[in-house]
Amino acid sequence: MSELASRASELDAADGLAGLRERFVLDDVVYLDGNSLGALPANVPGRVEDVVRRQWGELRIRSWDESGWWTAPERIGDRIAPLVGSAAGQIVVGDSTSVNVFKALVAAVRMAGEGRDEILVDATTFPTDGYIAESAARMTGSTLRPVNPAEVGSALSCRTAAVLLNHVDYRTGRLYDLPSLTAAVHAAGALAVWDLCHSAGALPVGLDEHGVDLAVGCTYKYLNGGPGSPAYLYVRRDLQDRFDSPLPGWNSHAEPFGMRPGYEPASGAVRGRVGTPDILSMLALEAALEVWDGVPVEAVRAKSLALTDFFLECVDAYTPAGRVESVTPAVHADRGSQVALRCDDAGDVMKRLIERGVVGDFRHPDVLRFGFTPLYVGFADVERAARVLGETVAG
Repeated sequence: MSELASRASELDAADGLAGLRERFVLDDVVYLDGNSLGALPANVPGRVEDVVRRQWGELRIRSWDESGWWTAPERIGDRIAPLVGSAAGQIVVGDSTSVNVFKALVAAVRMAGEGRDEILVDATTFPTDGYIAESAARMTGSTLRPVNPAEVGSALSCRTAAVLLNHVDYRTGRLYDLPSLTAAVHAAGALAVWDLCHSAGALPVGLDEHGVDLAVGCTYKYLNGGPGSPAYLYVRRDLQDRFDSPLPGWNSHAEPFGMRPGYEPASGAVRGRVGTPDILSMLALEAALEVWDGVPVEAVRAKSLALTDFFLECVDAYTPAGRVESVTPAVHADRGSQVALRCDDAGDVMKRLIERGVVGDFRHPDVLRFGFTPLYVGFADVERAARVLGETVAG
Protein backbone atom coordinates (compact mmCIF):
# COMPACT_ATOMS: atom_id res chain seq x y z
CA MET A 1 0.00 0.00 0.00
CA SER A 2 1.34 3.45 -0.94
CA GLU A 3 1.92 6.12 1.68
CA LEU A 4 -1.06 8.11 0.40
CA ALA A 5 -3.33 5.07 0.39
CA SER A 6 -2.27 4.30 3.95
CA ARG A 7 -3.03 7.86 5.00
CA ALA A 8 -6.42 7.67 3.31
CA SER A 9 -7.24 4.58 5.34
CA GLU A 10 -6.26 6.34 8.56
CA LEU A 11 -8.29 9.44 7.67
CA ASP A 12 -11.35 7.32 6.91
CA ALA A 13 -11.01 5.50 10.22
CA ALA A 14 -10.98 8.84 12.06
CA ASP A 15 -13.83 10.38 10.04
CA GLY A 16 -16.84 11.10 12.24
CA LEU A 17 -19.10 11.38 9.18
CA ALA A 18 -18.01 8.12 7.55
CA GLY A 19 -21.10 6.24 8.73
CA LEU A 20 -23.37 8.55 6.74
CA ARG A 21 -22.37 6.73 3.56
CA GLU A 22 -24.73 3.93 4.61
CA ARG A 23 -27.64 6.32 4.15
CA PHE A 24 -27.08 6.28 0.37
CA VAL A 25 -27.37 3.81 -2.50
CA LEU A 26 -23.80 3.49 -3.78
CA ASP A 27 -21.58 0.98 -5.52
CA ASP A 28 -17.82 0.65 -6.00
CA VAL A 29 -17.65 3.62 -8.36
CA VAL A 30 -15.91 6.72 -7.02
CA TYR A 31 -18.71 9.23 -7.45
CA LEU A 32 -17.38 12.80 -7.63
CA ASP A 33 -20.25 14.36 -9.52
CA GLY A 34 -22.53 15.17 -6.60
CA ASN A 35 -22.16 18.84 -7.51
CA SER A 36 -24.28 18.00 -10.58
CA LEU A 37 -26.53 15.23 -9.22
CA GLY A 38 -26.37 13.91 -5.70
CA ALA A 39 -26.48 10.21 -4.95
CA LEU A 40 -29.76 8.49 -4.08
CA PRO A 41 -30.57 8.41 -0.34
CA ALA A 42 -31.56 4.87 0.60
CA ASN A 43 -34.87 5.85 2.17
CA VAL A 44 -36.24 7.63 -0.91
CA PRO A 45 -37.52 4.66 -3.00
CA GLY A 46 -39.73 3.37 -0.20
CA ARG A 47 -41.10 6.83 0.51
CA VAL A 48 -41.88 7.49 -3.14
CA GLU A 49 -43.62 4.12 -3.38
CA ASP A 50 -45.81 5.09 -0.43
CA VAL A 51 -46.62 8.45 -2.04
CA VAL A 52 -47.59 6.77 -5.30
CA ARG A 53 -49.36 3.64 -4.05
CA ARG A 54 -51.06 4.84 -0.85
CA GLN A 55 -51.23 8.63 -0.87
CA TRP A 56 -52.07 8.95 -4.55
CA GLY A 57 -53.38 5.45 -5.28
CA GLU A 58 -55.65 5.04 -2.25
CA LEU A 59 -56.27 8.45 -0.68
CA ARG A 60 -56.22 10.32 -3.96
CA ILE A 61 -57.56 13.90 -3.56
CA ARG A 62 -57.73 13.48 0.22
CA SER A 63 -53.94 13.54 0.35
CA TRP A 64 -53.84 17.29 -0.18
CA ASP A 65 -55.03 17.52 3.43
CA GLU A 66 -54.47 14.10 5.01
CA SER A 67 -50.97 13.55 3.63
CA GLY A 68 -49.89 17.17 3.95
CA TRP A 69 -49.44 17.82 0.25
CA TRP A 70 -50.76 21.37 0.43
CA THR A 71 -48.30 22.50 3.10
CA ALA A 72 -45.29 20.66 1.65
CA PRO A 73 -43.59 23.70 0.04
CA GLU A 74 -43.27 25.54 3.35
CA ARG A 75 -42.69 22.43 5.47
CA ILE A 76 -39.80 21.28 3.29
CA GLY A 77 -38.52 24.83 3.13
CA ASP A 78 -38.22 24.74 6.90
CA ARG A 79 -36.13 21.55 6.61
CA ILE A 80 -33.74 23.28 4.22
CA ALA A 81 -33.60 26.44 6.35
CA PRO A 82 -30.97 25.33 8.91
CA LEU A 83 -28.71 24.09 6.11
CA VAL A 84 -28.47 27.64 4.72
CA GLY A 85 -28.63 29.54 8.00
CA SER A 86 -32.25 30.63 7.88
CA ALA A 87 -34.93 30.68 10.54
CA ALA A 88 -38.19 28.92 9.74
CA GLY A 89 -40.85 30.64 7.68
CA GLN A 90 -38.56 32.22 5.08
CA ILE A 91 -38.10 29.49 2.47
CA VAL A 92 -40.63 28.04 0.08
CA VAL A 93 -39.86 25.03 -2.14
CA GLY A 94 -41.12 24.78 -5.70
CA ASP A 95 -40.45 25.54 -9.36
CA SER A 96 -36.95 25.47 -10.85
CA THR A 97 -33.91 27.55 -9.92
CA SER A 98 -34.37 29.55 -13.12
CA VAL A 99 -37.98 30.43 -12.28
CA ASN A 100 -37.00 31.39 -8.73
CA VAL A 101 -34.14 33.57 -9.97
CA PHE A 102 -36.67 35.43 -12.12
CA LYS A 103 -39.09 35.87 -9.23
CA ALA A 104 -36.37 37.05 -6.86
CA LEU A 105 -34.66 39.44 -9.27
CA VAL A 106 -37.80 41.15 -10.52
CA ALA A 107 -39.14 41.44 -6.98
CA ALA A 108 -35.81 42.90 -5.84
CA VAL A 109 -35.94 45.62 -8.50
CA ARG A 110 -39.53 46.42 -7.57
CA MET A 111 -38.55 46.74 -3.90
CA ALA A 112 -35.51 48.89 -4.62
CA GLY A 113 -37.58 51.97 -5.36
CA GLU A 114 -37.61 54.81 -7.84
CA GLY A 115 -34.43 55.98 -9.50
CA ARG A 116 -32.80 52.56 -9.26
CA ASP A 117 -32.80 51.17 -12.76
CA GLU A 118 -29.70 49.02 -12.96
CA ILE A 119 -29.10 45.32 -12.30
CA LEU A 120 -25.61 43.95 -11.74
CA VAL A 121 -25.07 40.29 -12.57
CA ASP A 122 -22.09 38.02 -12.04
CA ALA A 123 -20.28 38.02 -15.39
CA THR A 124 -18.99 34.49 -14.74
CA THR A 125 -22.39 33.14 -13.78
CA PHE A 126 -24.03 29.93 -14.92
CA PRO A 127 -25.54 30.98 -18.29
CA THR A 128 -29.18 30.63 -17.26
CA ASP A 129 -28.79 33.21 -14.49
CA GLY A 130 -27.50 35.61 -17.11
CA TYR A 131 -30.39 34.89 -19.46
CA ILE A 132 -32.90 35.39 -16.66
CA ALA A 133 -31.23 38.62 -15.55
CA GLU A 134 -31.42 39.96 -19.09
CA SER A 135 -35.13 39.17 -19.27
CA ALA A 136 -35.73 40.68 -15.82
CA ALA A 137 -33.96 43.84 -16.93
CA ARG A 138 -36.18 44.13 -20.01
CA MET A 139 -39.30 43.53 -17.96
CA THR A 140 -38.44 46.18 -15.36
CA GLY A 141 -36.94 48.72 -17.74
CA SER A 142 -33.52 48.31 -16.15
CA THR A 143 -30.02 48.33 -17.55
CA LEU A 144 -28.09 45.08 -17.10
CA ARG A 145 -24.37 45.27 -16.25
CA PRO A 146 -22.32 42.06 -16.08
CA VAL A 147 -19.44 42.47 -13.60
CA ASN A 148 -16.86 40.20 -12.07
CA PRO A 149 -17.71 39.54 -8.41
CA ALA A 150 -14.38 41.07 -7.40
CA GLU A 151 -15.46 44.32 -9.06
CA VAL A 152 -18.93 44.61 -7.53
CA GLY A 153 -17.82 47.16 -4.93
CA SER A 154 -16.60 49.64 -7.54
CA ALA A 155 -19.53 48.96 -9.89
CA LEU A 156 -22.27 49.79 -7.37
CA SER A 157 -23.95 53.16 -7.64
CA CYS A 158 -27.06 55.07 -6.57
CA ARG A 159 -28.76 53.57 -9.63
CA THR A 160 -28.17 49.95 -8.62
CA ALA A 161 -31.38 48.16 -7.73
CA ALA A 162 -30.25 44.55 -7.35
CA VAL A 163 -27.15 42.40 -7.61
CA LEU A 164 -27.34 38.73 -8.63
CA LEU A 165 -24.34 36.68 -7.55
CA ASN A 166 -23.29 33.03 -7.32
CA HIS A 167 -21.98 31.89 -3.96
CA VAL A 168 -19.67 29.37 -5.65
CA ASP A 169 -18.46 29.55 -9.25
CA TYR A 170 -19.74 26.44 -11.00
CA ARG A 171 -16.62 26.04 -13.15
CA THR A 172 -13.72 26.80 -10.82
CA GLY A 173 -15.22 26.08 -7.41
CA ARG A 174 -14.26 29.57 -6.17
CA LEU A 175 -16.24 30.60 -3.09
CA TYR A 176 -17.18 34.27 -3.02
CA ASP A 177 -17.35 36.39 0.12
CA LEU A 178 -21.09 36.49 0.75
CA PRO A 179 -20.90 38.58 3.95
CA SER A 180 -18.68 41.32 2.49
CA LEU A 181 -20.42 41.48 -0.88
CA THR A 182 -23.86 41.60 0.74
CA ALA A 183 -22.71 44.40 3.04
CA ALA A 184 -21.36 46.36 0.06
CA VAL A 185 -24.64 45.95 -1.83
CA HIS A 186 -26.61 47.15 1.19
CA ALA A 187 -24.29 50.12 1.71
CA ALA A 188 -25.18 51.21 -1.81
CA GLY A 189 -28.90 50.91 -1.01
CA ALA A 190 -29.47 47.91 -3.28
CA LEU A 191 -30.71 44.36 -2.69
CA ALA A 192 -28.57 41.21 -2.83
CA VAL A 193 -29.83 38.08 -4.57
CA TRP A 194 -27.66 34.99 -4.11
CA ASP A 195 -27.62 31.74 -6.08
CA LEU A 196 -26.70 28.95 -3.65
CA CYS A 197 -26.77 26.00 -6.04
CA HIS A 198 -23.14 25.05 -5.45
CA SER A 199 -22.91 25.87 -1.76
CA ALA A 200 -26.08 24.73 0.02
CA GLY A 201 -25.37 21.39 1.67
CA ALA A 202 -21.61 21.76 1.27
CA LEU A 203 -20.77 24.67 3.56
CA PRO A 204 -22.37 27.16 5.98
CA VAL A 205 -24.18 30.01 4.21
CA GLY A 206 -25.55 32.24 6.98
CA LEU A 207 -28.46 33.89 5.16
CA ASP A 208 -29.98 35.43 8.30
CA GLU A 209 -26.66 36.20 9.95
CA HIS A 210 -25.45 38.22 6.98
CA GLY A 211 -28.73 39.92 6.11
CA VAL A 212 -29.16 38.42 2.66
CA ASP A 213 -32.30 39.79 1.02
CA LEU A 214 -33.24 36.99 -1.38
CA ALA A 215 -31.66 33.68 -2.29
CA VAL A 216 -32.40 30.74 -4.54
CA GLY A 217 -30.97 27.28 -4.97
CA CYS A 218 -31.49 23.86 -6.44
CA THR A 219 -31.88 20.71 -4.37
CA TYR A 220 -30.46 18.00 -6.64
CA LYS A 221 -26.76 18.64 -5.99
CA TYR A 222 -25.43 18.55 -2.42
CA LEU A 223 -28.98 18.22 -1.04
CA ASN A 224 -29.48 14.96 -3.01
CA GLY A 225 -33.12 15.61 -3.89
CA GLY A 226 -33.06 13.74 -7.21
CA PRO A 227 -33.00 14.73 -10.89
CA GLY A 228 -35.10 17.83 -11.47
CA SER A 229 -36.13 18.08 -7.83
CA PRO A 230 -37.78 21.41 -7.01
CA ALA A 231 -35.72 24.46 -6.14
CA TYR A 232 -36.30 26.89 -3.28
CA LEU A 233 -36.69 30.62 -2.71
CA TYR A 234 -35.61 32.51 0.41
CA VAL A 235 -37.26 35.83 1.21
CA ARG A 236 -35.97 37.58 4.33
CA ARG A 237 -38.79 37.95 6.82
CA ASP A 238 -38.87 41.75 6.95
CA LEU A 239 -39.14 41.91 3.15
CA GLN A 240 -41.97 39.42 2.78
CA ASP A 241 -44.81 41.94 2.89
CA ARG A 242 -43.09 43.91 0.10
CA PHE A 243 -42.25 40.89 -2.06
CA ASP A 244 -44.08 41.54 -5.33
CA SER A 245 -43.76 38.40 -7.43
CA PRO A 246 -43.80 38.75 -11.22
CA LEU A 247 -45.52 35.34 -11.31
CA PRO A 248 -48.61 35.65 -9.11
CA GLY A 249 -50.42 32.33 -9.11
CA TRP A 250 -53.37 30.85 -7.32
CA ASN A 251 -51.11 29.04 -4.87
CA SER A 252 -49.76 32.34 -3.55
CA HIS A 253 -53.17 33.99 -3.27
CA ALA A 254 -54.42 34.99 0.17
CA GLU A 255 -57.53 32.88 -0.56
CA PRO A 256 -56.38 30.25 -3.06
CA PHE A 257 -59.75 28.53 -3.16
CA GLY A 258 -61.73 31.75 -3.31
CA MET A 259 -61.21 31.82 -7.07
CA ARG A 260 -61.51 35.59 -7.11
CA PRO A 261 -60.57 37.43 -10.32
CA GLY A 262 -58.41 39.91 -8.41
CA TYR A 263 -55.05 38.89 -6.97
CA GLU A 264 -54.26 39.44 -3.30
CA PRO A 265 -50.94 37.99 -2.16
CA ALA A 266 -50.75 35.72 0.86
CA SER A 267 -48.54 36.66 3.77
CA GLY A 268 -45.14 35.19 4.49
CA ALA A 269 -42.99 32.94 2.34
CA VAL A 270 -46.13 31.59 0.65
CA ARG A 271 -45.88 34.62 -1.64
CA GLY A 272 -43.11 32.76 -3.46
CA ARG A 273 -45.47 30.02 -4.63
CA VAL A 274 -47.02 30.08 -8.11
CA GLY A 275 -49.00 27.02 -9.25
CA THR A 276 -49.70 23.49 -8.09
CA PRO A 277 -46.51 21.97 -6.66
CA ASP A 278 -44.87 18.88 -8.16
CA ILE A 279 -45.80 16.52 -5.35
CA LEU A 280 -43.87 13.41 -6.42
CA SER A 281 -40.55 15.27 -6.69
CA MET A 282 -41.38 17.40 -3.68
CA LEU A 283 -41.93 14.46 -1.36
CA ALA A 284 -38.92 12.58 -2.72
CA LEU A 285 -36.90 15.64 -1.73
CA GLU A 286 -38.46 15.67 1.72
CA ALA A 287 -37.38 12.07 2.25
CA ALA A 288 -33.90 12.81 0.92
CA LEU A 289 -33.41 15.64 3.41
CA GLU A 290 -33.70 13.14 6.26
CA VAL A 291 -30.08 12.12 5.63
CA TRP A 292 -29.21 15.46 7.26
CA ASP A 293 -30.76 14.52 10.60
CA GLY A 294 -28.13 15.10 13.27
CA VAL A 295 -25.52 16.33 10.78
CA PRO A 296 -24.02 19.78 11.48
CA VAL A 297 -23.12 21.76 8.37
CA GLU A 298 -19.92 22.90 10.07
CA ALA A 299 -18.69 19.29 10.26
CA VAL A 300 -19.53 18.82 6.59
CA ARG A 301 -17.51 21.91 5.72
CA ALA A 302 -14.51 20.70 7.71
CA LYS A 303 -14.55 17.35 5.93
CA SER A 304 -15.07 19.01 2.56
CA LEU A 305 -11.91 21.07 2.99
CA ALA A 306 -9.98 18.02 4.21
CA LEU A 307 -11.14 16.00 1.17
CA THR A 308 -10.24 18.68 -1.35
CA ASP A 309 -6.89 19.33 0.34
CA PHE A 310 -6.07 15.63 0.18
CA PHE A 311 -7.21 15.36 -3.43
CA LEU A 312 -4.96 18.24 -4.49
CA GLU A 313 -2.06 16.63 -2.63
CA CYS A 314 -2.70 13.27 -4.30
CA VAL A 315 -3.07 14.86 -7.75
CA ASP A 316 0.27 16.61 -7.27
CA ALA A 317 1.88 13.30 -6.29
CA TYR A 318 0.32 11.09 -8.98
CA THR A 319 0.13 13.24 -12.12
CA PRO A 320 3.08 14.15 -14.36
CA ALA A 321 4.33 17.68 -13.81
CA GLY A 322 2.50 20.23 -15.95
CA ARG A 323 -0.13 17.75 -17.16
CA VAL A 324 -3.00 19.25 -15.12
CA GLU A 325 -3.39 22.58 -13.37
CA SER A 326 -5.80 23.40 -10.57
CA VAL A 327 -7.98 26.45 -11.16
CA THR A 328 -9.65 26.05 -7.77
CA PRO A 329 -8.33 28.41 -5.06
CA ALA A 330 -5.91 26.85 -2.61
CA VAL A 331 -7.02 29.20 0.18
CA HIS A 332 -9.82 27.61 2.21
CA ALA A 333 -11.83 30.82 2.51
CA ASP A 334 -12.04 30.99 -1.28
CA ARG A 335 -12.85 27.34 -1.99
CA GLY A 336 -16.20 25.60 -2.33
CA SER A 337 -16.54 21.81 -2.34
CA GLN A 338 -15.15 20.98 -5.75
CA VAL A 339 -11.81 20.92 -7.50
CA ALA A 340 -11.47 21.99 -11.12
CA LEU A 341 -8.39 20.93 -13.06
CA ARG A 342 -7.38 22.38 -16.40
CA CYS A 343 -6.28 19.69 -18.82
CA ASP A 344 -5.69 20.02 -22.59
CA ASP A 345 -7.69 16.92 -23.54
CA ALA A 346 -10.16 17.15 -20.65
CA GLY A 347 -13.15 15.76 -22.53
CA ASP A 348 -11.36 12.59 -23.55
CA VAL A 349 -9.70 12.23 -20.14
CA MET A 350 -13.05 12.38 -18.35
CA LYS A 351 -14.50 9.71 -20.64
CA ARG A 352 -11.60 7.41 -19.78
CA LEU A 353 -11.91 8.16 -16.07
CA ILE A 354 -15.58 7.23 -16.13
CA GLU A 355 -14.75 3.99 -17.93
CA ARG A 356 -12.40 3.19 -15.04
CA GLY A 357 -14.97 3.91 -12.35
CA VAL A 358 -14.13 7.50 -11.42
CA VAL A 359 -17.06 9.78 -12.22
CA GLY A 360 -16.58 13.53 -12.45
CA ASP A 361 -17.58 15.82 -15.29
CA PHE A 362 -16.17 17.95 -18.09
CA ARG A 363 -16.74 21.65 -18.67
CA HIS A 364 -15.86 23.20 -22.02
CA PRO A 365 -13.23 23.79 -23.15
CA ASP A 366 -10.63 22.18 -20.88
CA VAL A 367 -11.85 21.67 -17.31
CA LEU A 368 -12.14 18.42 -15.36
CA ARG A 369 -14.56 19.02 -12.50
CA PHE A 370 -14.69 16.90 -9.35
CA GLY A 371 -17.33 17.48 -6.67
CA PHE A 372 -16.82 16.26 -3.11
CA THR A 373 -19.97 15.43 -1.16
CA PRO A 374 -18.78 14.81 2.41
CA LEU A 375 -21.87 12.81 3.34
CA TYR A 376 -20.75 9.89 1.18
CA VAL A 377 -17.27 10.54 -0.26
CA GLY A 378 -14.33 9.18 1.71
CA PHE A 379 -10.58 9.67 1.66
CA ALA A 380 -9.94 6.29 0.00
CA ASP A 381 -12.23 7.48 -2.82
CA VAL A 382 -10.11 10.60 -3.13
CA GLU A 383 -6.83 8.71 -3.29
CA ARG A 384 -8.19 6.25 -5.86
CA ALA A 385 -9.57 9.04 -8.04
CA ALA A 386 -6.26 10.91 -8.08
CA ARG A 387 -4.30 7.73 -8.75
CA VAL A 388 -6.53 6.75 -11.68
CA LEU A 389 -6.32 10.30 -13.00
CA GLY A 390 -2.53 10.14 -12.86
CA GLU A 391 -2.46 6.84 -14.72
CA THR A 392 -4.94 8.15 -17.31
CA VAL A 393 -3.13 11.38 -18.16
CA ALA A 394 0.25 9.63 -18.16
CA GLY A 395 -0.94 7.05 -20.65
